[in-house]
Amino acid sequence: MNVPLRRLGKSDLQISPLGLGCWQFSKQTGLVGKYWPPLTDEDTCKIVKASIDGGINWFDTAEIYGRGKSEQGLANALKKNGVQPSKAIIATKWWPIGRRASSIKRTIKRRLTNLGGYPIALHQIHNPLGFSSVEKEMDAMADLIEDSKIKYIGVSNFSADRMRRASEALGRRGHKLVSNQVVYSILNRKIESNGTMETARELGITIIAYSPLAQGLVSGKFHEDRELIKKRVGSRKHMNKFKKEGLIKSQPVIDKLKLVAVEYNATSSQVALNWLINFHGDIVVAIPGATKIRQAKENTGAMNFTLSQEHLDMLGQVSTDYKL
Repeated sequence: MNVPLRRLGKSDLQISPLGLGCWQFSKQTGLVGKYWPPLTDEDTCKIVKASIDGGINWFDTAEIYGRGKSEQGLANALKKNGVQPSKAIIATKWWPIGRRASSIKRTIKRRLTNLGGYPIALHQIHNPLGFSSVEKEMDAMADLIEDSKIKYIGVSNFSADRMRRASEALGRRGHKLVSNQVVYSILNRKIESNGTMETARELGITIIAYSPLAQGLVSGKFHEDRELIKKRVGSRKHMNKFKKEGLIKSQPVIDKLKLVAVEYNATSSQVALNWLINFHGDIVVAIPGATKIRQAKENTGAMNFTLSQEHLDMLGQVSTDYKL
């Protein structure tokens, strides 16, 4: 399916408003890989195919996702689905915790090996917790562009100030910061008040929203059946937003999502995604994950309609009133 594409930052990459988040392809390897249930290679292949068929043309993975298992699984699925390396848009991330900027260049070969011939369109600093300065990290990333190892540079979980510093450091090398990947959803709009969104717009940087479905909360299924959360793996069951008091607080947003969903013959999750990628124009894209084919299809279906301005504003207002 063809969907209108958007420019990623000030790059020449044209991406679909939704990409596929690939953390779930971690094969339960490593600490963060255990967050997701195990997926077979066949499962991964089918999820990637459903995403492509639904109009998604880019994929977000990371070094820390299963210690490279996600990168390997994604590459394998792309190959099995006949996607040529020249047609794949892959974003991955370097893990900075406990490391210095020199690790960026030392580990790039492993990233490329895991991806099995698929190029890195976007390489990102996964978080701001490395031992080196932003400036040194950006210098190392710029070196990778100049060595033809990657095409563009992004960051993740960077504040407005750090994002600006990264952009300025790259500018001195003649390169651009094109994206900042941050948690953002209709139930978590902190980047609108802490300067991140404003600074991204000023600098021409795309916001890549992760956890765009608030870990499934926007679907309303946990509000309808509170026993469901007890069956989930990972840390969700211990989060305040999934406890009774948290569910009561978010109920007004869920009610509005359901109301709007009926009008568009859509699901609450699709409406939440559509709101996210349209409320601020084209500056926001999102990377929902999927562990089932039906989830991948549901996600891509969010690109098949556009909420009216009235509905965008109504959902914007009710979610502004919601406090975590």
